[in-house]
Amino acid sequence: MTEIYLIRHTQAEGNLYRVMQGHWDGGVTELGLRQIDLLAERFKNIHIDALYSSDLYRARMTATAISRWHNLPIQTEPLLREINVGPWETKFFADVAYEQPEKMLGFISDQEHWQLDGAETYPQVRDRAYPAFARIARENDGKVVAVVSHGVTIRCLLSRVTGYSLDDTEHIPLCANTGVSKLRYEDGRFTVEYINDHSHLDCLALAPWSRTPELRAEPLDWEKDTEYYTGCYADAWAAAHGSLAHFSPEPYLRCAREHSRTDPGAVLKLYYKDEPAGLVDLDTARGAHAGYGWISLLYLTPEFRGRGCAVQLLGRAVFHYTGLGRHALRLHVAEDNKPAVEFYKRNGFQLLSWEDNAAGRLLLMEKSLEEHRHA
Repeated sequence: MTEIYLIRHTQAEGNLYRVMQGHWDGGVTELGLRQIDLLAERFKNIHIDALYSSDLYRARMTATAISRWHNLPIQTEPLLREINVGPWETKFFADVAYEQPEKMLGFISDQEHWQLDGAETYPQVRDRAYPAFARIARENDGKVVAVVSHGVTIRCLLSRVTGYSLDDTEHIPLCANTGVSKLRYEDGRFTVEYINDHSHLDCLALAPWSRTPELRAEPLDWEKDTEYYTGCYADAWAAAHGSLAHFSPEPYLRCAREHSRTDPGAVLKLYYKDEPAGLVDLDTARGAHAGYGWISLLYLTPEFRGRGCAVQLLGRAVFHYTGLGRHALRLHVAEDNKPAVEFYKRNGFQLLSWEDNAAGRLLLMEKSLEEHRHA
């Protein structure tokens, strides 16, 4: 008999920023590192004989939780990769849902039949992953094995093992990041002891993503959205400095138009469905010589603050500048804007320096885009 702990990878960039990340090989987050620590403690005193992982970085990093207390090599298996979503790779969930609502609905709720040109189907994932999983079980008879894979792939494996349809989310749920399922393999047959146990994360008290609005984006239309831009900037200024003293919209408006001219995807209007929800303004020319990307403004309308949406705006900047090959993000934030300063610190920004002006002290902060990424 083989005992198998089947583990979903830790929180990765795609999970945090709400981006499709099938075969895209991004990094893990600060929270993801904490989850790895907690997973390591869970398995510290559990005997493990062999360790396998998908070859994608977020899975291999998660597997280090097991190897931390067990002197085991991580044996990589590409067949345990996540589903390849083809043209949807690195697209934001909300953008896909708005542009292709029927396809997105099928991806979530009709998984046995979902198809997209250039992407794998769920049954194809099941057909490639299960033989590798069964081979691992056969080759480790009498041993205890840990296997790290991905959300969709694990669901496909559990569907094959239990006989439940992929559409049966009650019996085979999408596992949480670092969620653990335990199986046994004997006489050519798998049995399931439990699915998606993530009790090791209880101390984190994570809020469910289902409560967070998914925000889509479109390039700002300067023919009709000039007042929207200046209104957003004025509200952001007042929130940061306590008043509109020393604020003049013209220079910021002029710069933003130049940002759009230089890079049509640099200034984005955010929506929740069709309701305006915020703004992202990136100056892609600034910092290009030194390899960093500059964030001029991340703004949420008051209705969407405090609901977990801000990180999606940051994600727009992260993915835009990653695509341009930048190694870091930089921005200014008012020292008195405590919620914003704490948000940036929580999401990996560090203080570089500060400067004083008529409106108060501005902090220069930087976030690495290479930390927690594979080489």
